[in-house]
Amino acid sequence: MKSLFKLTILDKFILKQIIEVFLLGVIVFTSIIFASDTFISLIKQISNYGMPFNIALMIILLNLPAVIVMTIPMSVLFSTVMTVNKMCLQSELTILRACGISIKRISKPIFLFSVVMALFTFVINETIVPMTTAQSKTLALYALVQRNIPEGKRNFTIKELKNGNHLKRLFYVEKCEDKQFSNVSILDMSNDKQIQILQAKTGTSVLEGWQFDNASVYTISKEEKTLNTSWIEKTIIDFGSDIQRQLDKKNDGSDLNLFELMPYLKQNLDNTELKKKTLAQYKVRFWEKIALPITTVVFVLLGIPLAITPPRVRHNRGFIFTIGILFCYYIIRAFSLSLGYNYTIPAFLSANLPNIILGIIGFILYKNKADKI
Repeated sequence: MKSLFKLTILDKFILKQIIEVFLLGVIVFTSIIFASDTFISLIKQISNYGMPFNIALMIILLNLPAVIVMTIPMSVLFSTVMTVNKMCLQSELTILRACGISIKRISKPIFLFSVVMALFTFVINETIVPMTTAQSKTLALYALVQRNIPEGKRNFTIKELKNGNHLKRLFYVEKCEDKQFSNVSILDMSNDKQIQILQAKTGTSVLEGWQFDNASVYTISKEEKTLNTSWIEKTIIDFGSDIQRQLDKKNDGSDLNLFELMPYLKQNLDNTELKKKTLAQYKVRFWEKIALPITTVVFVLLGIPLAITPPRVRHNRGFIFTIGILFCYYIIRAFSLSLGYNYTIPAFLSANLPNIILGIIGFILYKNKADKI
């Protein structure tokens, strides 16, 4: 057992190269994900909901651990393929084989590194990610409820949109000082059957939204074209209800760890109020928390034999192999998840199908390379 974890000079040499490329991979893949998905989400939150830039940036930073967890398996694959392919091109692998060192022995530090990264991924995904994900949702809801009150401004308007481009409410405020509003007019089009116009002399910001005192409400029915007038002593415009529903729809259990999901699934297994599709997402998410760390080892099992190229090949094909493996993985993953969400296949198989397919292919290729070379 001691010999398994004892590092020789060869192990340290390989691990040094693996770790260097791995850190580069984490930076590259994290930047790509941020530049595509997360940055677009930031722009949408700022433009559609009036979220302050500093709060939106804080939400992105809170989502950073979840992104890093996804990039760790990619980076392990990238570092494995690039390092082994480089050793082939520089004839280092040939020299080691001539010294009687087998492919299995050369692969030992790489597999050891992948196991450590798999455990690290599992720990981060079960401790930090649920906490930061929940905090980011809470912060987003709070920011959208408060609506970034513009202190000291006069004669300004704020639009609230629904479905991205349809006007839901239009606010006009004459003056705002110390979170107190003066002479507020609101055009409310949230109800498809009627339009409401609210006018209030004063208002303030509370945790639930914007509160208005002694407000006059004019209701215009779109169908009958009638006008009703009423007086309300206190009313609260809740910005967060729609956002909360959207967050709940998108919730797939990412804000719960493995040990919180287990009792949740047992309690709601026969819950008819919980949507069938939502329950399926939670089940698949439960098994994904186990499958994701295993992906790190599967990528190494597949990456090592593909990175060992014939002696006549004189260029590094590691990046191409990395892109190809990741492309196949995510195609299979998207297909298997859709089957799992629709109860076509069990949740366990849905989460682990990419690992099973690529693992079998990787094992066959690795065994052939290890036996022939």
